This record gives sequence, C-alpha cells and structure tokens, in this order.
Amino acid sequence: MPLTDDAAERVAILADDLIWATRLGDALAAAGASPLRTRRQADLEALIARGDASRVVVDLTARAYDGVAAVEAAARAGARVIAVGQHDDVELRRRALAAGAEKVFAYRALFEAGPSKLRAWLDASA
Repeated sequence: MPLTDDAAERVAILADDLIWATRLGDALAAAGASPLRTRRQADLEALIARGDASRVVVDLTARAYDGVAAVEAAARAGARVIAVGQHDDVELRRRALAAGAEKVFAYRALFEAGPSKLRAWLDASA
C-alpha cells in the first residue's frame, strides 16, 4: 500500500484484480492523491475505522468480496465512495448508487480520463 505523498489525501482502493488496482492507484496518484490498495473488505473497513482514508474507490466486479456491500459499509462508516464497473451493467450501477456511491464510473471512462475525473471528485466538497 504505497503512499505517494504524506500531504496528499489518502484514498482507499478496494479491488481484487491486480490490473485494476494498479490502474486505479496510478490514476489517483496522477490526480494528486495517495492510494491505499486493499483486496479485502475487512481491510478497507479497518482503514476507514483508523482514519487512514475518508474516501474510497470500490471495484464492483470483484470475486473476493461483494462490491455493493463494500460500498454500503464504507458509506455507512462515513467515507465518500465512488465505484467502477461495467458500463452495461445498469442494475449493478443502480444498486451501488443506492448503497451510497456518489458516482459509478465505467471502467473505460476511468481508463481514458481517470486522473481528471478523480481530481474533480477530490476537489468536490461533500
């Protein structure tokens, strides 16, 4: 879980796919945040409980955890949450929004313009 800058806002990433965890981490670092990568929901919840991260990015299409449940747990704990998932899975996107995600990005949107979209989220007030 590398930190890119002690002064940068720390953002937790919950993703069990190494490629997406890396892409999300790189996009967050390019946006000026310090990514904290985790693969388990329990680890994410611990990061939030310790105050290590007040913002979270959840990969919804994981095998190791329930993405919607992770969004809900993070939002319930007071974190600001966004998610990433398949653009054509409208039902999953709807459920993530109902669970507390501020926005659900398509993988392609974050792949193509991740740093700018994530910077806008980081700059937005609650």
